[in-house]
Amino acid sequence: MSARAKPVLVPDEVEFSAIRAQGAGGQNVNKVSSAVHLRYDIRASSLADMYKERLLALPDQRITKDGVVVIKAQQYRTQEQNKADALLRLQELLDQVASTPKRRVATRPTRGSQQRRLEGKTSRAKVKALRGKVGLD
Repeated sequence: MSARAKPVLVPDEVEFSAIRAQGAGGQNVNKVSSAVHLRYDIRASSLADMYKERLLALPDQRITKDGVVVIKAQQYRTQEQNKADALLRLQELLDQVASTPKRRVATRPTRGSQQRRLEGKTSRAKVKALRGKVGLD
């Protein structure tokens, strides 16, 4: 089993635009454009085709129909911190696509486990049967 390299994010392929953050924050939020929109075009990127297909197949609302990842970062007060946060979240998305989940191999239950299951069911049925009305002859 070989260790597969993580997909590398090329900074030139990422586009940032500054916007005003939403929510509370007073005058700073109303005046300063500290939130960031990150846009990453999957189809135009230098990623391997395998990663592009996996990214486009993800059921993620941040990926548009045109194949552009849009990440909005507004957690921090400075634009630089929000840019770093957006890049980190994009890298996490790429890392998620890089690892393939292990295939599950179907196995049969052992005879002992089947017997234990059936014994549990019969004992439980006996307990429930005793809860019925007592018949008076």
